Amino acid sequence: MIYLELFWSFFQIGLFAIGGGYAAMPLIQAQVVDARGWLSLAQFADVMAISEMTPGPIALNAATFVGVQTAGIPGGIVATIGCIVPPCIIMTLLAYLYYRYRGLSVIQGILAGLRPAVIAMIASAALSLVILAFYGTRTLPADLTVINWRAVVLFAAALFVLRKWKVSPIWAIAGTGAAGLLLYALL
Repeated sequence: MIYLELFWSFFQIGLFAIGGGYAAMPLIQAQVVDARGWLSLAQFADVMAISEMTPGPIALNAATFVGVQTAGIPGGIVATIGCIVPPCIIMTLLAYLYYRYRGLSVIQGILAGLRPAVIAMIASAALSLVILAFYGTRTLPADLTVINWRAVVLFAAALFVLRKWKVSPIWAIAGTGAAGLLLYALL
């Protein structure tokens, strides 16, 4: 039964995750944290961090990781397959249709309309993760002064380095990981 649940959950994610891994974050959260309760919100944030750091698509990495956490290696395989099947079918169909009808203004209008929705999904996921990192809760607390200043400093430093010097995200992740070790474990 768990394999069917994993397949169906990640099939839905694969079916509706328009815009890539970052856009899939709220969908993954809705399935694995809210609907199924397979992970806590903190575990979900860890899965997203690991999925971002490892090679490959974020949603696919998350599917594999959640599947393994939930039902071992067979669960990882089932969740991964569930996540892959819809995009393969959809992309094959869309590639054919786009190639055939790419000059139509209707197609260009649809694509232009999808962009803001994808950005909104990414921003929603990012905001949820920022609130979790800064406050340790799912929603903004009543007292906004109870903030994790170490997390804010790490966030600001990483954002500054990424924007100012355009370093590789790998170096930003490694640097904030090392700084996090110093700030959280050693101090």
